[in-house]
Amino acid sequence: MGIEIERKFLVVGESWRQPASAQTRFSQGYLSRDPARTVRVRLAGERAFLTIKGATRGATRAEFEYEIPAADAQALLALCDGPVVEKIRHLCEHAGMSWEVDEFLGANAGLRVAEIELQSEDQAFERPAWLGEEVTGDSRYVNANLAVRPFTSW
Repeated sequence: MGIEIERKFLVVGESWRQPASAQTRFSQGYLSRDPARTVRVRLAGERAFLTIKGATRGATRAEFEYEIPAADAQALLALCDGPVVEKIRHLCEHAGMSWEVDEFLGANAGLRVAEIELQSEDQAFERPAWLGEEVTGDSRYVNANLAVRPFTSW
């Protein structure tokens, strides 16, 4: 079984852009937004994925991800429950750790969130200066929720 241990933070300022090494545009939608079992379809640049995530407990949840043909993902996005979430993901390295900074577009424009995947919930890491408030446990920042209650409507 796949396990994801992820912590999520708001991003402050612009200094995160300097260590950013790559970026990919994402379009993602949800076939199921049930917190017990989220099913996501994602176009990530030229690649596409179907992802099933279980309920979050702390910063941990079950995660299963499968690459699918991009044409299938485009067709599945049309079947999704709620609008598609658009964002640009930037990869940033800091103190030997990989961070993903998501810069949201459209109805979520203005929102920037940094995520780090860990080996355990208590794994230590150095916080970059551009890291703001931790929002790991705040369901407003879950992408499935941003699809139906976008950041600009708060």
